[in-house]
Amino acid sequence: MAAAGAEARGAWCVPCLVSLDTLQEVCRKEKLTCKSIGITKRNLNNYEVEYLCDYKVVKDMEYYLVKWKGWPDSTNTWEPLQNLKCPLLLQQFSNDKHNYLSQVKKGKAITLNNNEALEPAIAEYIVKKAKQRIALQRWQDELNRRKNHKGMIFVENTVDLEGPPSDFYYINEYKPTPGISLVNEATFGCSCTDCFFEKCCPAEAGVLLAYNKNQQIKIPPGTPIYECNSRCQCGPDCPNRIVQKGTQYSLCIFRTSNGCGWGVKTLVKIKRMSFVMEYVGEVITSEEAERRGQLYDNKGITYLFDLDYESDEFTVDAARYGNVSHFVNHSCDPNLQVFNVFIDNLDTRLPRIALFSTRTINAGEELTFDYQMKGSGDISSDSTDYGPAKKRVRTVCKCGAMTCRGYLN
Repeated sequence: MAAAGAEARGAWCVPCLVSLDTLQEVCRKEKLTCKSIGITKRNLNNYEVEYLCDYKVVKDMEYYLVKWKGWPDSTNTWEPLQNLKCPLLLQQFSNDKHNYLSQVKKGKAITLNNNEALEPAIAEYIVKKAKQRIALQRWQDELNRRKNHKGMIFVENTVDLEGPPSDFYYINEYKPTPGISLVNEATFGCSCTDCFFEKCCPAEAGVLLAYNKNQQIKIPPGTPIYECNSRCQCGPDCPNRIVQKGTQYSLCIFRTSNGCGWGVKTLVKIKRMSFVMEYVGEVITSEEAERRGQLYDNKGITYLFDLDYESDEFTVDAARYGNVSHFVNHSCDPNLQVFNVFIDNLDTRLPRIALFSTRTINAGEELTFDYQMKGSGDISSDSTDYGPAKKRVRTVCKCGAMTCRGYLN
């Protein structure tokens, strides 16, 4: 992307695919300054520990190999422990070493002689974990920049070396593909002063108000939710504006230890019958869903969710574009239930998909929903790790519930 102003000054601005750290390393290596990436004359020669790479003992003195933030690996140096003022990084180094011994070495103890460094395999693992930790932190920061809801998003992997997904883009609402129109403007709205007691949008649609005074859902699964919309005269505190406010809880995308890939857990207690999150992604036609489904089957992935509240014309594909719900796993005994929601778009072929808690969910508990959606529409599923999809092959279920059906479909 070239800027006219820059061209007038005899300079060009072009997009750069290189990471910020790599640019900083190049600048410091070549002794160049660049304010736009944070390298100035004042901090050009600053040294800050980014992570610790290795360890050795020489003449009873402990040394750590230091990777300096913003400097290339060629500038890594051995530093005595007494010079390091980074207790958190030292603790992470120790934890990663012991994790390697317990996971990779199956708990077998390894004794280091006073004049030895770590085994190369251990040092390599520690560096990979450090780089993974940095990558996951950056991904977490990006997710929180992109989200538009109150709840924070955290990322955690204490299981393996898997990093952020390479082809996933966080979105907050449906992303229609070419040829599909989402009319996000209702044709009418209520004029209530108190939507809880007056004839409001749900009554106009011929259904009951979905929520009680505690903002908990009170209608049975399969019943649509009609919330107040942008044409309504009620304010943001209206008791019939719940899903549109987005996720209110802090959630954590974490790596599961049972072979189910990534999962999502809540970091706070969630009351029963409370709204937790929406399921969003690309909106595609059912024909396109069939085509993509065959491609996904070959890759062992799929996240296709049929919008079949009234018809079966459209599908939500959360494979590349989605939100936290992209990572929610299946369970035959779930703690989340799906509801169809209509707010500004009243087209019954294109409901929004909301997930509500079926019971009290304690902090630290994984969030799950049943990909077969019993009692909430006719949605079949198939997935290797997670994500609802069109029925194609018999897939073994790993949920571990006492009521497990054995298969996802």
